[in-house]
Amino acid sequence: MTMKRCIFCLLLFWTIPTASAQETMRIEDAVRIGLRSNYDIQVARNTKTISQRSIGLGRADFLPTVNFSNNFQLNRSDQSTNSPFAFGNSNTRSFGSQVSLNWTVFDGFRMFNNTDRYEKLSRLGAIQTKVALERTVVEIFVAYFNLVRQEQLLDVLHNARNVSNARLQKEQVRNDLGGTSSTDIFNAQVAYNNDRANVLDQELTVVIAKQQLNILLGRDPETEVVVAREITVPVQELSYQEILERTLKQNNRLLVARQNTSVSEESVRLSRSSLYPVVTLNSSYGYANRRVSAPQFDLPITTRSRDGGIGITVSYNIFNGKRDRISLQNARAEAYNTELIQRNTELEIRGLVQEKYVTLQKRLELIDLEAQNVQTAEQNLALQQEKYALGASTSIEFRDAQVNLIRAQATLINARFQARIAHTEIRQLIGAIPLD
Repeated sequence: MTMKRCIFCLLLFWTIPTASAQETMRIEDAVRIGLRSNYDIQVARNTKTISQRSIGLGRADFLPTVNFSNNFQLNRSDQSTNSPFAFGNSNTRSFGSQVSLNWTVFDGFRMFNNTDRYEKLSRLGAIQTKVALERTVVEIFVAYFNLVRQEQLLDVLHNARNVSNARLQKEQVRNDLGGTSSTDIFNAQVAYNNDRANVLDQELTVVIAKQQLNILLGRDPETEVVVAREITVPVQELSYQEILERTLKQNNRLLVARQNTSVSEESVRLSRSSLYPVVTLNSSYGYANRRVSAPQFDLPITTRSRDGGIGITVSYNIFNGKRDRISLQNARAEAYNTELIQRNTELEIRGLVQEKYVTLQKRLELIDLEAQNVQTAEQNLALQQEKYALGASTSIEFRDAQVNLIRAQATLINARFQARIAHTEIRQLIGAIPLD
């Protein structure tokens, strides 16, 4: 008796960690894992960092450039000449250093426009990062609730298979007792086999849904996932007009279009700066040391020099094949294109608000309707089971009732899934998707 208790305790000890390790993942858990591990999100955040660092490129235009150069050179010369002024055979060693400074004082306001452009590009990068984060989080929502939906559908098919199996067993008992026809047992066998095939197909669908969710979460596709098998649709407290107003103000996709328009306007100003003169301040300081050694000289010839200078340069392009004016015209055309894209984006966003809002309302109505259908189909199947057991119902009527229940349950599950996704997409439109 003591040995049995020890074995039981050991089994219990090894079973508890296994059960607790497989915790149920909720949508909040999935989003948190995705925000931390999804590769697309990591790329988007790195891209945002790059755009923020690029602000310094525009500010650097205001600062001067300082260059330092240093050189050292040895030369050997062998000469044959009758000139008394030639060195003849000689060794020359030279050393020099120079520091130069160039500072653009005025460049047609290019430095100001460039700084503003980089700052707007940085803001654009931040908004684009939000768009990428939103898109990925919505994909996680869809993948998560799709897995919940597929597992709920698998439960429905499991129940249908169990009902068909019970029916087949009853038909086999009746057949053994000689109280049923071959047609009834054949119909029961076919129905049972069909339900088994449906379960196998749905099990494959569940495996694929798990893989898709794991990939979005940045995990191994074979990682086991246990989700809460429920799809709840939060109450939409905002009216259509409130949703539209928030969308036009906060939608990140629309903000990207507006920021692109602002950046293109800076590009126009940047192109216009090439029509102005450029004023540059420059200065330099250098040191040189040159030493020549020759046999005919008692002492080497040494030359040292220190040179410094400061100046100002004014340059103006008179004609370069109209390249500057063509660039300015193209920049204006591109700015107009971005403005057109912004208008079209706003139009599309307005259409999406209406579409998603109506979709949510219709799916909620469908949920109520299908819930009633499921209840009716369950009652009908229970009635057909009783009648079939008494021989007052045919196998075809029984199977029809069973199929009707399967369809009603599947339609209800799909309606809840579509309503939940529509609610999520509305949250995306108003810029309310959690990104932290």
